[in-house]
Amino acid sequence: MAAPLSALLCLGLCLGQVVEAQHGLLPKPSLQARPSSLVPLRTPVTIHCQGPPDVDLYRLEKLRSNHYQDEPVLFIPSMEERFAGCYRCTYQNGSLWSPPSDQLELIATGVYVNKPSISAQPSSAVSPGGEVTLQCRSQFSFDQFALYKEGDAGPQKGSEKQYRADFPITAVTAAHSGTYRCYSFSSKLPYLWSAPSDPLELVVTGTSVTPAWLPTEPPSSVTEFPEASRKRSISLVNKSSTIKFSRTITISAKRPESPIESSRTISISTKRPESPTGLAQQYYTKGNLVRICIGVVILILLVGLLAEDWHSRKKPLPYRVRPIRRPLPPLPQTQRQHSRQDGGRPGGHNHGHHN
Repeated sequence: MAAPLSALLCLGLCLGQVVEAQHGLLPKPSLQARPSSLVPLRTPVTIHCQGPPDVDLYRLEKLRSNHYQDEPVLFIPSMEERFAGCYRCTYQNGSLWSPPSDQLELIATGVYVNKPSISAQPSSAVSPGGEVTLQCRSQFSFDQFALYKEGDAGPQKGSEKQYRADFPITAVTAAHSGTYRCYSFSSKLPYLWSAPSDPLELVVTGTSVTPAWLPTEPPSSVTEFPEASRKRSISLVNKSSTIKFSRTITISAKRPESPIESSRTISISTKRPESPTGLAQQYYTKGNLVRICIGVVILILLVGLLAEDWHSRKKPLPYRVRPIRRPLPPLPQTQRQHSRQDGGRPGGHNHGHHN
């Protein structure tokens, strides 16, 4: 019984590891609102839950309510206040459920007609490395403000102080340039916001995509010297971009002091992020490993059972003690006398004498 017991123990451990591995194999889905999670009233919006391929069942639910659906897409043709709230989704493969997605806050804007104002202090034009503070103001007693930059994933929120909220930006870079808007709302109704403020354009001065070593004036003449050409290559790699392009700029100029061509090449390339199919392939590879592990354990169990049966058939029979042959006991006295009278012959006839 040692082999089957060990095989069963191995099967139990492996199945436990399989369940843990399958939980780890299910990545959490993503949840997005298109075109944006800030939705003006009476405009359409689509909430989309995205998981790996071949999902058995999706579950999209609105938190703190009893509303859910077993579909990955929720289309709202006209935004209303009742649709605003916090959403999340999950999916099921077999008997396993994935971890829930990150929560999505669907905001209804334009609920309050009176919009706040936005300003930049000290100025909306800032040099790189400088500091600027974006101020949101409202004439009404809203205790919360939100600052949203076009193109960002979500807004920044701040508490009200004397009918305003400050959003400081330190060490300004070119990434901070863009269009900003403010919203005001009440903390008691966090998903119902006012109409947006007028846009504010923040400009970061002194930034340019043109390299400093490029000539600012057009060349007076162009002369080709292939044997004395000098080239520079700059490669910029952006892992988050999904577009791959290459551009070459060649500039030839003749300077008075040296008739040597200056040829420079800028090569900008970006790499695509890892495709979702790579995650799906990894998912299926791990699933195949789990199935192989289960098959090997079952095979070991069957081999153990067969070995035990074969061993039981090959066992020798229990040792039997052979009886000791002993001499027969002597005949009774009556039989001896009778045999003597008969002459030792059977039947009691004596053929040697006749009277």
